[in-house]
Amino acid sequence: MPRDPSRRHYRRDDYDDEPPRSRSRNPDRDQRRRHRRNSSSMPHPRRHNHHSTETAMPSHITKPAARSVGVRAPAARPPLVKLTNPAAIIDRRRDVRKTVYSEEGRPWYKQRKKLLILIGVCTVLVLIVIIVAAVVVPKSGKGEEKRDDGGGGDPKSGLSGISPDSIPKDAPSWLNPFVWQDTADFNLTYTAETVGDLPIMGLYSKWDDSAKANEHVPALNKPWGDYSKLPARGVNVGGWLSLEPFITPSLFNYDYRMGIVDEYNLCKYLAYRCESVLEKHYATFVTEDTFKQIRDAGLDHVRIPFSYWAVQVYDGDPYLFRTSWRYLLRSIEWCRKYGLRVNLDVHGLPGSQNGWNHSGRLGAIGWLNGTDGALNAKRSLEIHDRLSKFFSQPRYKNIISHYGLANEPKMTDLSSTDVLTWTSDAYNLVRKNNVSDAIIVFGDGFRGLHHWQGELTDLDNAALDVHQYVIFNENQIDFNHSTKVRYACEGWTQQTRQSMDRATGFGPTLVAEWSQADTDCAKHLTNVGWGNRWSGTFITGNASLDVTSPWCPTKDTRCSCEEANAPADRWSESYKKFLRMFAEAQMSSFEKGWGWFYWVWDTEDA
Repeated sequence: MPRDPSRRHYRRDDYDDEPPRSRSRNPDRDQRRRHRRNSSSMPHPRRHNHHSTETAMPSHITKPAARSVGVRAPAARPPLVKLTNPAAIIDRRRDVRKTVYSEEGRPWYKQRKKLLILIGVCTVLVLIVIIVAAVVVPKSGKGEEKRDDGGGGDPKSGLSGISPDSIPKDAPSWLNPFVWQDTADFNLTYTAETVGDLPIMGLYSKWDDSAKANEHVPALNKPWGDYSKLPARGVNVGGWLSLEPFITPSLFNYDYRMGIVDEYNLCKYLAYRCESVLEKHYATFVTEDTFKQIRDAGLDHVRIPFSYWAVQVYDGDPYLFRTSWRYLLRSIEWCRKYGLRVNLDVHGLPGSQNGWNHSGRLGAIGWLNGTDGALNAKRSLEIHDRLSKFFSQPRYKNIISHYGLANEPKMTDLSSTDVLTWTSDAYNLVRKNNVSDAIIVFGDGFRGLHHWQGELTDLDNAALDVHQYVIFNENQIDFNHSTKVRYACEGWTQQTRQSMDRATGFGPTLVAEWSQADTDCAKHLTNVGWGNRWSGTFITGNASLDVTSPWCPTKDTRCSCEEANAPADRWSESYKKFLRMFAEAQMSSFEKGWGWFYWVWDTEDA
């Protein structure tokens, strides 16, 4: 999704290093102590009095043994010293008394002045702790806790038939199902086998391609045919395996000053917790029911964004390595079950191909650009080498209909020649590795569709990917509803037809992202903490890009996000009518090409 240029709560483990200590209320024990003090000078070890809050345990549960309390052996008794001067004894007692009592002879805790000073000091310390915690500690508790409620069924199903001994002790986490948060519908039999140096762990050896999404399209094991005559009708499962803050805002619910604005900085901050937080998200945000609902909605294709760290990470990368890989593979199998064809979309490449948060890291473009630009371009080809070898397996021949090379390379900031050369190299590599039937998809780079006329004409069965929105440009977001519908119906129809014509554009064209959104009001949509153009709160840190006055159609105080962000049950009938007309106009326009993929199937707050 073109962005602006410019769901679990974790508590610290509670360790009780020592049980609470208090004075004994046991008279019998006090009597025994007095007896021992009268009969021996040996010091008695301090005992612990546990104030139990335990409830009665079920009879079938064995109560653990009480924690043993270490008793230090008494030191050797010192020799007795004969004091011949009674006055010395009195002086020593007086010195001791002075250290405990004031000059007035009253205990310190009964002195009003000292007590008030102590209370004041303690109050100041508590306030300091609270202030520091408010600034430093993330505000993600409630959001993350909320996300723990997701999912359904038994996430650990299937493990009962697997012996832990069947997993090598040195097996990495992606090969050890006993450390996975979700094992449903995975083959849990251990294997270290790889294809393209990528694990097949989790896949079953058999598959069935007889399903079809609906009565209007062919089954998976039948040819789809000509996409210009039967356009794809699909949807994206975005924000899942490649995070986007506006899709899952609870994952980014931190103080803005902490800089947690993308997946890179989130994992850098979470450190070792990144694995459990993100796998919980993978396991619950998209489930089998997601694909069933997509099928039931009458759609026939699914675009699945994922990023390079599913395959490989490099020095300095904080990303969670490879965990998303098995979730990608399982999602393809669920698509197979419901007859849905798959558009594989590499959403983030090494170095970032656009510098936007959904590439993994917000900021500079380090792909084909900068000090490591060439290195990251090479790494990206290596990623595709491994991916294409894996997805050339016979099991993917019928279901992988589209193979994406790079999501939204920002060609307005990159050398067009370099991007075209890399695209050609990546295409040839994928075809050489026998991904022969899938349509190879590459982004238009925002350079204008007419600039693609005559480019990359030697690529067979390839398609130009266009993303169409009206909310990221000041000269479109201010369209009123009727103008937006008319623009979608007329303007985008004209663009699609021109792009499909080899004489005026590249040729085969599809729209892999589009939306009904008519404002940029959604939280974190423009980036974490940047505000929005609609109400004039868009502050990027670059004055040339900022929008500080309202930019809705009326351009005045009526430019409020309240209605746009309201729950659907509060939408007016006229607004619902607009949304329907806007969607129908876009679908009609994009079906003049090779079809469309709606952005996005779900968000955390939808």
